Amino acid sequence: MPRTHRGTHATRTWPGREVAVSRVLPLSATEAFTLLVDLRHHVRWIPWTRVAVPPGPPVRGAVVVAVSGPFARQGAPGIVDRMRIDRLDPPGDGPGVAVFTKLGPVLAGEARIVVSGLGAHRSRVTWSERVHLAGPVPAGMLVAPVLRLMLRAALTRVAREVDDRRRHHHAHGNAGPHNESPHTQVFTQ
Repeated sequence: MPRTHRGTHATRTWPGREVAVSRVLPLSATEAFTLLVDLRHHVRWIPWTRVAVPPGPPVRGAVVVAVSGPFARQGAPGIVDRMRIDRLDPPGDGPGVAVFTKLGPVLAGEARIVVSGLGAHRSRVTWSERVHLAGPVPAGMLVAPVLRLMLRAALTRVAREVDDRRRHHHAHGNAGPHNESPHTQVFTQ
């Protein structure tokens, strides 16, 4: 797998194929899985995005709506990404796997987060997206590079956040509260 900056790995793909990025995090597989599959956190990692999620922890069948665009966080319109959580299997004897099916109206396909334990306090996260524009426009070669950049940025931000939290924990003796972003909106279905 080609190595990119700061420990992130990305697979090479053909247009319209899966885009995947992997990164090792200094968290147990359970901690990493819990952090990454809770889409309330994604607004801190996905550029230009606001997210509407059902209340509480993620559950299979829940529908999440993300809106991305230059001013989406200020409430402006953007690209709507409706997703349903179709698989939510935490790590156990094997890796943890979460699958989010893209429901349109703009994007179709799926996103997948796989978390594998590498010991008590390390895990490998692979975040992949096999996404295309919904409808008749074959724009896979346009979507894949954008997704690859987004996934790299997201996992780099996750790693930075985890490192910052660990430094804070060691400096102050506790992890402190974990604040939600003001760009996360909780809604009821």
